[in-house]
Amino acid sequence: MNNCKNVFEAILRYGHDEDFVPQENDEFTRTDAPAGSSEKIEVLRRRVELGQPLWHYEDRVDYSGLTGAIRPRE
Repeated sequence: MNNCKNVFEAILRYGHDEDFVPQENDEFTRTDAPAGSSEKIEVLRRRVELGQPLWHYEDRVDYSGLTGAIRPRE
């Protein structure tokens, strides 16, 4: 499966993804985007498209230092 760019190509070519191994390259970098954000989802989408692992060991793991909108209680 080395000649498959990503998991979707592997499934199309072989009918499964059991042997597909994501590859790290120079474009596989950490993200500071918080979980669930549109930025993080885009990073994950791009990683799949490039055949990279979903999770980088230096990705943000918490919400420290972030601020958000506060809704008043009703």
